Amino acid sequence: MLKRLFILYFLVQNLNGFAQTLAGNITDEYASPIYGALVVNLTNQDHAHSDDDGAFLLDNIKIGDSLYVSHFSYEVKLLVIEALDMPIHVGLKVKSISLNEIVISPDIDALNLFTDIDLQTNPVNSSQDILRSVPGLFIGQHAGGGKAEQIFLRGFDIDHGTDIAIAVDGIPVNMVSHAHGQGYADLHFVIPETVDKIGFGKGPYYANKGNFNTAGYVDFQTKKSLDYSSLKLESGMFNTNRLLGMFNLLNTEKQSSYVAMEYLATDGPFESPQNFNRINLLAKYDGNISGTAKAGILVSYFTSEWDASGQIPQRAVDSGMISRFGAIDDTEGGNTSRTNILFHYDKTIDKNSILKNSFFYSKYDFELYSNFTYFLDDPINGDQIKQKENRNIFGLNSDFYRSFSSGAIDGNWQAGISIRFDESIDNELSHTVNRNQTLDQIQLGDIAETNYGGYLSGSFNINKWTFNPEIRIDLFDFQYNDALQTNYETQANTKTIVSPKFNILYHSSPYLQLYLKSGKGFHSNDTRDVIAQDGSNILPAAYGFDIGVIHKPLPRLLINAAYWYLFLEQEFVYVGDAGIIEPSGKTQRQGIDLSIRYQTFNWIFLSLDANYTLARATEEAVGEDYIPLAPDFTLVGGLNITHPSGAFGGINLRYIKDRPANEDNSVIAKGYAVIDANIGYKWKKLSFGIQVQNLLNTEWNETQFATESRLQNEDASITEIHFTPGTPFFIKGVVEYKF
Repeated sequence: MLKRLFILYFLVQNLNGFAQTLAGNITDEYASPIYGALVVNLTNQDHAHSDDDGAFLLDNIKIGDSLYVSHFSYEVKLLVIEALDMPIHVGLKVKSISLNEIVISPDIDALNLFTDIDLQTNPVNSSQDILRSVPGLFIGQHAGGGKAEQIFLRGFDIDHGTDIAIAVDGIPVNMVSHAHGQGYADLHFVIPETVDKIGFGKGPYYANKGNFNTAGYVDFQTKKSLDYSSLKLESGMFNTNRLLGMFNLLNTEKQSSYVAMEYLATDGPFESPQNFNRINLLAKYDGNISGTAKAGILVSYFTSEWDASGQIPQRAVDSGMISRFGAIDDTEGGNTSRTNILFHYDKTIDKNSILKNSFFYSKYDFELYSNFTYFLDDPINGDQIKQKENRNIFGLNSDFYRSFSSGAIDGNWQAGISIRFDESIDNELSHTVNRNQTLDQIQLGDIAETNYGGYLSGSFNINKWTFNPEIRIDLFDFQYNDALQTNYETQANTKTIVSPKFNILYHSSPYLQLYLKSGKGFHSNDTRDVIAQDGSNILPAAYGFDIGVIHKPLPRLLINAAYWYLFLEQEFVYVGDAGIIEPSGKTQRQGIDLSIRYQTFNWIFLSLDANYTLARATEEAVGEDYIPLAPDFTLVGGLNITHPSGAFGGINLRYIKDRPANEDNSVIAKGYAVIDANIGYKWKKLSFGIQVQNLLNTEWNETQFATESRLQNEDASITEIHFTPGTPFFIKGVVEYKF
């Protein structure tokens, strides 16, 4: 008996000598959480990374172990573990960014390092810059700045979002069965300066991403807190003015709150002024309910209206009928608004398990007037159309995360469910004149679309290998009430799709990762076309793989290179002015991605993203198998300076090669190379800067389409390039005050 008591006493007294799991959190000097910090146990070289909340878990820790905590934007910190009975807090001090401090994490989303670096060295300054921050992604605007951008990625003309899933703080941006096109993704409700992190992935390899995740996904996260309040004023050519206010209301270790407000107005370079204006409001609160639970709420409001000169035919410019910045129908334009409410609740169940929940609601209104063909169908009144809808979106996401460790294998598994319900009321397509007269209603009705999703994902780490099998299931319920039918009828259809994925990582060291990603994705079709096709071919699948490497061959050099392939069972082209979906058959794309980030000195950063794609339709004859507007080569490069003296600046190049505008390559969309630049100086709480778009005043076409049209004085139609001219030389000044 005495012997057993002695053994028990010995175990209790020496419990802290055994390895345990250490929980902690990492914040900056303003108590804001730091994402992606590296925590290394110098005793056994085990490591972990902080999550979105700055939290981390590190296994195999004993009292007396030394921890090394680092992040490329903060000073390194060393500490010795003195107790294991409660979580630790690590505070880091800001310093100049250094690629020396970057390590490659053994995670599927390790490529996010590139956008992390770019946000630090070349901050987002406009709503257009938001999407351009994704390596290899190009955009084009063609309706006065108020319409969602046209997106190009991996050989896709994604239109406004058909093959890329976009979300902000977990709120989906893509609109299903939208009046202007499937997947329409308008990001103008995001205030650029509030963006804290841009997560992205290329290809359909991520089980927690569902509809539209074929070419890839982009997740934007806005800041949880502000380090300071600020006022910013911008003023430039073309009657362009912008006012921004960001106000820090609360920022402690347990609570944070802020509001941000933006107003933007411009006439643009067009002969017919755009009369564009936009208002953005954002309010956020996050707080600890208890030691194991966090909750927060986000409310935002956005409204915008504009006039547009639209796409113009090349022949009208060549003949001198109009200039490059003129218009055939200058009554185009529109208005839109969006209100978002998001509530999230995160619960730490135990040291290895977390449950994250979010509930969102969006109220969305949209009205757009366009004229693509001028007088082709109606030689008297013209072919102007109106696309309009009023929408409510309800949704929830619930994700469970659990880490595990068992002998030679450790890792984590995740499971999640999601529900999204879209109610589009009076979804309309009409033939109009001068915006104020409706001649004919082509489509009008109410859409109700529900998407139920669920996924399961596991990551198993064995030595330097990570195996990540995943599976996702989506169920869609489509309902449509056609107001143009004589009798009331709810037309309905349902469809389910299963999407397996499998990813393999070989994490040779913190400076080298090899990966093979593979999987199946999909995008849904418009509800009205689902009903018209009686449910056939309504969820076309995409199958693909990536083989790549992320490497740091030198302390200040980071490289990503990948070969990829993607096959689509069916592509759909939305013909907005006719209100129909045209199937275009099976396609395949393959290509090479290359991204480089290099820090030459402590204050000079170089970046390069080069992307080559071969995109072809597989069911067409050779020479007639081109995919219209699919980019085959793009390049983005930049040099950015952040000097300790307070001086900053940069010069950036965007290049896209000539590409086919139709299936037989007889009509060419011209490529372009545009250079932007900025320069400025920070002095205490003040910042002064000058931003220049199109520094060399290059004549370029931002968006281009091969379109059949007829002008009022023409006897027959002509098919040729219609384009929206890119911005000419444009300069604006920026003043910001922080307090």
